[in-house]
Amino acid sequence: MSPANVLDRYYLAITFLVTTGYQLLGFAIAWTFQFDKITDFTGGSNFFILALLTLCLGNTYNARNIVASVFVMVWATRLAGFLLFRVLKTGSDTRFDDIRSHFFKFLAFWVGQIIWVWTASLPLIILNSPSVSAHSQPAFGTSKDITGIVLWSLGWAIESIADFQKFAHKSTKPPKDIPIQYGLWKYSRHPPYFGEILLWWGLWILTISPSTNNVGDLPQSTKSAQFGSVVGPLLTMIILIFGSGLPTAEKPTAKKFYEMSKDPEYPNAWTNYQEYLARTSILVPLPPSLYSRLPQFVKWGLGDWNIWKYEPEKDGQDV
Repeated sequence: MSPANVLDRYYLAITFLVTTGYQLLGFAIAWTFQFDKITDFTGGSNFFILALLTLCLGNTYNARNIVASVFVMVWATRLAGFLLFRVLKTGSDTRFDDIRSHFFKFLAFWVGQIIWVWTASLPLIILNSPSVSAHSQPAFGTSKDITGIVLWSLGWAIESIADFQKFAHKSTKPPKDIPIQYGLWKYSRHPPYFGEILLWWGLWILTISPSTNNVGDLPQSTKSAQFGSVVGPLLTMIILIFGSGLPTAEKPTAKKFYEMSKDPEYPNAWTNYQEYLARTSILVPLPPSLYSRLPQFVKWGLGDWNIWKYEPEKDGQDV
């Protein structure tokens, strides 16, 4: 059977409409009941819906389309399930404490989630669309396919293991004045972010494989669309580095340890945290013995910038 043409040959309109409708429904429920139980779950599950929808509409069940679609569905299922479990355990998400009761501020988060889900899904959306599936492609197993699979698998493993290790570590009730240095967290301050960035770049490489080979008859417009879908992994990387990732974790965590050090019970909290920063890479996992010896300009190249650093006298209560 041939692929179904729905609104446009790239499936851009139908996937945007589905994403918008699903997220606005989630917002309506979250706003009405003033809770956070479905916020992250709605984001993760939306990826699953788009992957399954475009695979079925595209009706092209070759190995590349199936593998790429399954990758997204596996990632979405694990992430949505984990985040739902976590928020059910904690009862609420502190990120929304200041905006949950403000209609437009809360809505802005959900609009941002619409943009992220749809944009990050673009590589897979275009791969499954008639613009690609209606044309012949190189056989699955090219060097680009293998590279994409390896990167995705490594990224997914890092993200999944790091989330589990942090949850397991917290369940042991460790000392409050010592930062987590268990498992992958010994080598990176934010291994889940690194893993997520890596897996989305791996998926993009896998999805553009048809456009990087001389085999097949893809038109230039389709090749341009596939290469243009690089905005997907780029946006995810930007969000994690400059948006809801590092900025919401670095300074607040540092402030917590600084404030804790004022408590007579935890006088070494700030010193422990400073030592932790000096030997632990901010994003890319590296052995502490190596990272601690790197010159500052190399650490800057790895993303450890001053904008993340908490300075008590300067930042005060603004974090």
